[in-house]
Amino acid sequence: MSKIAFIYPGQGAQVCGMGQDFYEQTETGRQVFDLATDILGFSVPELCFTENDRLDITEYTQAAMVTVGIAMTKVLREHGVKPDVAAGLSLGEYCALYAAGVMNEKDAIATVRQRGILMQEAVPVGLGAMAAILAMDAEAIENVIADMDGVQIANYNCPGQIVISGKKEAVEAACEKLKEAGAKRAIMLNVSGPFHSRMLTEAGEKLGRVLESVEVRTPEIPYVANVTAAYVTDAEDVKPLLTKQVSSSVRWEQSVRTMLADGVDTFIEIGPGRTLAGFMKKIDRTARVLNIEKLEDVEKAVEALQA
Repeated sequence: MSKIAFIYPGQGAQVCGMGQDFYEQTETGRQVFDLATDILGFSVPELCFTENDRLDITEYTQAAMVTVGIAMTKVLREHGVKPDVAAGLSLGEYCALYAAGVMNEKDAIATVRQRGILMQEAVPVGLGAMAAILAMDAEAIENVIADMDGVQIANYNCPGQIVISGKKEAVEAACEKLKEAGAKRAIMLNVSGPFHSRMLTEAGEKLGRVLESVEVRTPEIPYVANVTAAYVTDAEDVKPLLTKQVSSSVRWEQSVRTMLADGVDTFIEIGPGRTLAGFMKKIDRTARVLNIEKLEDVEKAVEALQA
């Protein structure tokens, strides 16, 4: 029997106009955006639908992306599409928590607002950096940077695409060493901090204190944690994993393989862009990926699942 996974992209996928048709054309979508506006104290529709500089600033991006992901998820569910498992890349894990019934929408949006602020403030701009390493095996990258201080793997995205993170000078030095060792390209990323590196350990600890007052429930369906690439089925595991997630590697490729091994054959990417669909092509071309970016995609997904 076919198994469906709801998967959610992370920061970097945001785009002006995301979720606008869900807001304007569905009561459910409008309610989610209006709730987010009440929680956050600023207009989320204005943030998402009008050209502005704030959408790319971490403390705003995270709340905007989770609002959009939840709105799309609720509309998709109303059309009878329900997941067997859920997972999200980095920030996307909070949408997965909502989809799995672990956090309600209010807590998910409020928590990522605090997460974004803590991550934004963790390291002064310019001290940290991230870089994408292309066409080099993860194990080879690990071996090259193993004896280098201040740099680590931030994202295992898919075969041939690994992201490293840490102190700016260490990341730059690692890029040179990796190119010498055979990496096809090493591209410095335009990001505001060294995300998923040990430089954000303190931010994770502060987030842990924020999470103390957040209610988490036993997952209604399993979700895959970034930190372990394993299913989480116990509510007690949720907060420690989210605390670690801020400064730990995102094991996305491994997470997808966990779901594939469990019989998941249909992945529905919910949110702007097709980043995760692109990764999937390199992880397992036989898996079916459907994308929900626009309201019209919901009907297309329903038709595809019924075919």
